Amino acid sequence: MKEKFNKATTQRLQGDRIMDAPLVTIDLHRFTKQIREEKAWEDSDRNAITVFKTDGMRIVLVALHKNAEMSKHTADGMISVQVLEGQILFTAEEQSVEIRHGEMLALHENIPHSLLAKEETIFLLTFTTTLALK
Repeated sequence: MKEKFNKATTQRLQGDRIMDAPLVTIDLHRFTKQIREEKAWEDSDRNAITVFKTDGMRIVLVALHKNAEMSKHTADGMISVQVLEGQILFTAEEQSVEIRHGEMLALHENIPHSLLAKEETIFLLTFTTTLALK
């Protein structure tokens, strides 16, 4: 396996990090602090950083301000949402659930879903890519 790195950019100066390797450690506290300090967090209702990316799976740390909404969409692969801080209202088809700090959910592919941050929220989104489904 070839190690993959993400390089720093003008928008993410602290961007240099390993994205894929046989073993990747992920400091969620450091990444949470980082995305809260970035201009995108000040200027928008959200910010996110991909903390792991390989063929078949991605893990993204997402921060949402209160009342930020991710409108209805579908994912080609399965997803999990794990709330690290805050609370979200997650709606899939005809079912809505509130998930809070320490709770998570899993959703199969191609199911329309949306979410609303009930308060400032940090969550970990893990999803499989279509390559993993073959």
